[in-house]
Formats: sequence, C-alpha cells, structure tokens
Amino acid sequence: MILILVIVVGLVAWALHLMQEAIQRREFSLMLAGFLVSTAAAGMMAVYFLMNHYLGYMSEMAERAYVMEEWAAPVVWLADSEAWGTEASTAIQLDGYRAN
Repeated sequence: MILILVIVVGLVAWALHLMQEAIQRREFSLMLAGFLVSTAAAGMMAVYFLMNHYLGYMSEMAERAYVMEEWAAPVVWLADSEAWGTEASTAIQLDGYRAN
C-alpha cells in the first residue's frame, strides 16, 4: 500500500512538473505528456482499489464456504410408520446437506 502510494505521488509530482514546463515553454507535447502521466497515476489508484475490493470479496467467499462446510450436517428425517402401514418409527438419512 505504501509503495503504491509513493509511486502515485511521484507520478503526480512528475506530471505537475511536466505541465509547468509546458506552460513556460508553450509546448503542447509536454502538456500531453503530463496529462498521460497523471492518467497513469489515476489508473494505478483505480486498479489498486478494484483489486482491494476483489481480494476482500474472495476472502469473504472462502470464509463463507469454510463455515458452510463446518456447519453442514446430514439431514435426518423421522417418519411415523403408522401412517405408512408399519408399526415402528423409521429414521431416514438423506445424502444431501442442509442449506442455510
């Protein structure tokens, strides 16, 4: 984080220096170069924030998957066998897992 911030500050300072020279020398090419350097700095910050949010989202999804595996248990159903024509209750275990 600090390294990216230092690089962006350096790029912005260089862009301002190029634009100041462009005004003094009245050269369009230096102004264009300053604009391109400042655009690169803005792009670096945009990519940094996008990657930060993406990595946070992915770590949250990984944690959520871990919690689901930890809390998932086989579903056990008890059926009253009198309603089915037999005399004892039967426990049926399903292969699926409970979805929260």
